[in-house]
Order: sequence, then structure tokens, then C-alpha cells
Amino acid sequence: MFSTVLQVALGGAIGASLRYLTGVGLVRAFGHLAFPLGVITVNVLGSFAMGLFIGMAAQRGLTHLSPFVATGILGGFTTFSAFSLEAVTLYERGALGLAAAYVLANVVLSITALFVGLALSRSFAA
Repeated sequence: MFSTVLQVALGGAIGASLRYLTGVGLVRAFGHLAFPLGVITVNVLGSFAMGLFIGMAAQRGLTHLSPFVATGILGGFTTFSAFSLEAVTLYERGALGLAAAYVLANVVLSITALFVGLALSRSFAA
């Protein structure tokens, strides 16, 4: 158990660093844009990498690397890749309604929670 936690922690540090460097690299390449290019870039790249890893790991018997790669590196890079994997898994199992509800609930509830958190934090400052 402790070994697995260390794998996740190490992978997470790598993934978070890669996310930061991706954002910095995009700002250096394109400047500060009104559109959040860094976030969408890591979400799309992370989701692609998750699909690639999960498919190859299953084919080659490398699922034991999932804590380090999927949860750690890709989870640290973007949790959106895990969200994408869960949505696609529901879809592939034929649970289309559940997949749609999962996607909608994640987006709506997460954005709502952010608004509530902002409002609460602003009420402390008042």
C-alpha cells in the first residue's frame, strides 16, 4: 500500500510539473490570451495520453503501472483525463444515459461549487 502511494505521489509531482511547464511554454509561445489555452491543452493531451496508456497497458499486461502513470502522472497533469476515462467507460458499457448524466453533473456541479466557494470566500473578506 505504501509503495503504491509513493508511486502515485512521484507520478503526481511529475504530472503537475509537466502541467505547469506546458502552461509556461504556451504563454511564451503565444503570449497571454483571453482564451485559457493552457487548460484546454492539458485536458486534451491528458485525455489522449490516458486513452493511449489504458489501451496499451491492457494489451501488454502493464496495468500494474496504472498508479504511477494513470493516477500519478496523468492525474497530476490533469484530472480531466480520469474524468474522460470514466465517461468513456460508462459509454462503452452501454450506459449512455449514465454517461451523459455523469458528464453533465461533473460540469454543472463543479462550476456551481466554484461559484459557491468564491462567494463564501468573498463573504469572509467583507
